[in-house]
Amino acid sequence: MATKDTTKKPAAKAAPKASPTASTTTNGQAPSVQPVLNQQFNAPAPLQKYGTVSQRLPIGLNEKTRQQSVNNLNQMLADTITLRDLYKKHHWQVVGPTFYQLHLLYDKHYEEQSVLVDTIAERIQILGGVAVAMAHDVAELASIPRPPRDREEAPIQVSRLLEAHQIILKNCHDFAEQADESGDDGSNDLFISEVLRANEMQVWFVSEHVVDTPLVRS
Repeated sequence: MATKDTTKKPAAKAAPKASPTASTTTNGQAPSVQPVLNQQFNAPAPLQKYGTVSQRLPIGLNEKTRQQSVNNLNQMLADTITLRDLYKKHHWQVVGPTFYQLHLLYDKHYEEQSVLVDTIAERIQILGGVAVAMAHDVAELASIPRPPRDREEAPIQVSRLLEAHQIILKNCHDFAEQADESGDDGSNDLFISEVLRANEMQVWFVSEHVVDTPLVRS
């Protein structure tokens, strides 16, 4: 007859409970900390279509007035971006006996045009519009002729810049008048006090480099 084993066996140890840490949630799973990528492929409708004005800013101007100003400001923005970049192109490529002076002047004017770009774009947003931004969109809208990729002599560079300034200044007069007639005093002030005056000053500084005067004696 078999005898019964009465020896006590050690009790099985229970598995230790996981203590909650910063890397786990209440159900024991790690939280998701990864960026959500590629959302542009299943994007909902855009917040606002280009070419429209929203009603979210109560600034005392009706939709028709704001739409006209936004259209004009986007044209001015595209041309100002183009002129700004034209200055940088010439800053890099200038050559000749006036290299040092023009190299510095072009970059100074580039910085000043960059300030105007931001000012114009912000005015568009204040009016409830959408500012043109990307290079291909700017190129389609700009009225300033596209320069070649080649390196050109300094007088040719200056002539291109003066042509661009003249286009902007003519538009500036027209747009300021329209803004004044429609009662958009803010845009009128921007066109006159900032865009027009800055461009007139730059025309003066640039055009003096192509005045036909003797270099050594009178």
